[in-house]
Amino acid sequence: MKIEQLFTGCLAEMAYYIESNGEAAIVDPLRETDPYLKMAEADGAKIKYIFLTHFHADFVSGQVDLAKKTGAKIIFGPNASAEYDIYVGKDNEEFPLGNIKIKLLHTPGHTMESSSYLIYDEEGNTPYVLTGDCLFIGDVGRPDLAVKSDLTQADLAGHLYDSLRNKIMPLPNDIIVYPNHGAGSACGKNMSSETFDTLGHQKETNYALRADMTKEEFIKEVTTGLKTPPQYFPLNVMLNKSGAENTYEEIVEKGTTPLDAATFKDLSEQKDIMVIDTRSKESYSETGTIPGAWWIGLDGSFAPWVGALIVDVNQKVIFIVDDEAKAHEAVTRFSRIGFDNTLGYLAGGGVTDWVAHGFSLDKIGSISAAGFEKKFNAGEVEEALDVRKESEYLSQHIEGFKNFPLDFIKQNFAEINPNKEYYLHCASGYRSLIAASIFKANGVEKVIDIRGGFNDLIETDLPKTDYVCPTTLL
Repeated sequence: MKIEQLFTGCLAEMAYYIESNGEAAIVDPLRETDPYLKMAEADGAKIKYIFLTHFHADFVSGQVDLAKKTGAKIIFGPNASAEYDIYVGKDNEEFPLGNIKIKLLHTPGHTMESSSYLIYDEEGNTPYVLTGDCLFIGDVGRPDLAVKSDLTQADLAGHLYDSLRNKIMPLPNDIIVYPNHGAGSACGKNMSSETFDTLGHQKETNYALRADMTKEEFIKEVTTGLKTPPQYFPLNVMLNKSGAENTYEEIVEKGTTPLDAATFKDLSEQKDIMVIDTRSKESYSETGTIPGAWWIGLDGSFAPWVGALIVDVNQKVIFIVDDEAKAHEAVTRFSRIGFDNTLGYLAGGGVTDWVAHGFSLDKIGSISAAGFEKKFNAGEVEEALDVRKESEYLSQHIEGFKNFPLDFIKQNFAEINPNKEYYLHCASGYRSLIAASIFKANGVEKVIDIRGGFNDLIETDLPKTDYVCPTTLL
């Protein structure tokens, strides 16, 4: 038997490949099918099953295209209903795969169809359980993402409590827990950066598995501190239930169209088309960008921030890349969260062709933490904003900075005076540069990014608040 965890850092998502004696199964596949097809081909295996732990909210899963290419059966847990052909498994139903078995454990709570998959090896042992969004490492799935459910958050949390106590916690302590997400995902509150663990260790360290926790305590714990989920979540759920209109290959073919500078300029000036600069922080900061472009770099949590900040998954997008080889990656990452309307990229890589045509560029101001300290002490700072999450800001921040979380920039932008000068920082410089680009695109001319963010500012002599353990803020 072979089992491989396939981690995608941009989404903090884990898919799984399982193979035994020439038969394979894929669990929670991403939209691009080639990696799974190539793995099966390398093993001389046929993909027999595509298991889904639930209808995902944070990415568009690839079961429909993969099933068309392989003939594999798509399997969901009880209560699932889709607009394409699926098999709705029963609780405790077993699926033979080569010389092993996979048992479906219905574990509702995150959503009502949520299921886990228990792996039986050739000797009948149970070395692994794939828990989807039921149990994470250090956390559990949030109970507020079910779409069109008549159940409240508290109802779903109650189901989750029962699922954990009745289906997961009775499993052997040495069993390996393989979840669907890790740190950085919005599907939980406080996930670990570890991607797997033993169940026994989770019982010792995961707050939600405390042996003496009552259902009422559990419900209060998992429903307290939940922030509004990203706006694209319910749209992705609907795509995963209906099946995406276009195949991944069709989306990539359209999205990777090279556009000359003149064509790109004409498109960028159309009100229904958005420009996203996906280049490195260094390229963007040093050379400047197309007027009106937002920067969301591929070298960070690109897809989640696209989904969180752009209102409509049907938004038409043209984009800029460091080099043409990155165009495929950019379109892939857009498509993973349902942004299928990419129309092409600025040819040539970067903005060289744009400049050669004599077209103008916008540029974000930039300053080091030490340089900011001098300006701050000299009284030359008009407005300073910390764009980290509220919990990060409350745990410790530089005095004089207001909290202006990037997560809620759209809702709060009316507070911004375009005539003022703003200094922005986050933890390390990724989120603040996104925020600065949005400020610039919305008419704020004097916006300066503090390089290195809080990580560098904390090393200065600027006054800071006392540290408070973030866990007390959840």
